[in-house]
Amino acid sequence: MNKTKRRIFQTAVKLFAEKGYDNTGIEEITAVAGYAKGALYYHFETKEDLFDLLLEEGSKLLNNSIEIKFRKCNTVLEKLKAILMIEIKIIVRYEDFVTVVISNSLGDNSRTRKCKKAFDNYVEILKPIIQQGIDEGIFYDGDAEAIACGIIGVTFSSLLYRLKKDRKVTVEQIYKGYVETVIRGITKN
Repeated sequence: MNKTKRRIFQTAVKLFAEKGYDNTGIEEITAVAGYAKGALYYHFETKEDLFDLLLEEGSKLLNNSIEIKFRKCNTVLEKLKAILMIEIKIIVRYEDFVTVVISNSLGDNSRTRKCKKAFDNYVEILKPIIQQGIDEGIFYDGDAEAIACGIIGVTFSSLLYRLKKDRKVTVEQIYKGYVETVIRGITKN
């Protein structure tokens, strides 16, 4: 992505997070980014294209991070801990992205359906790990999909915790408390 496109994209994500997608106009995005409307339309046909790129880039980041981290994991617990760390790092580092996705996940419009699909795709990554832990007798028996959704929900709530603490908590602080709670909650030993 070239410099102009990246700046427009990053500005849009920031404004979508601060003001909401519907309350952010093309004119405002280009004004804040410091470009004419033509620069935006050169790179994106519509505002919706900016949103689509946000989901695409976020999904790519998450999937690539998991793939890289899994190469070093030998057990289901190591995989789960790796995923939890990745989730927390993404929430902390890409807070605006997460805010936009969460805020566009309710309702019934094209953006909501896209967010739900991205969420479902992520659940499909986590679900086999949970199922493997259940099958190996490491995790309590249960619905792997429901457990995966619950873990993701708790992770998203760590964003709220971080915001409540006025950003004075580190990734390591969130991870330590979060991992201990999640692992203790689903493991038999």
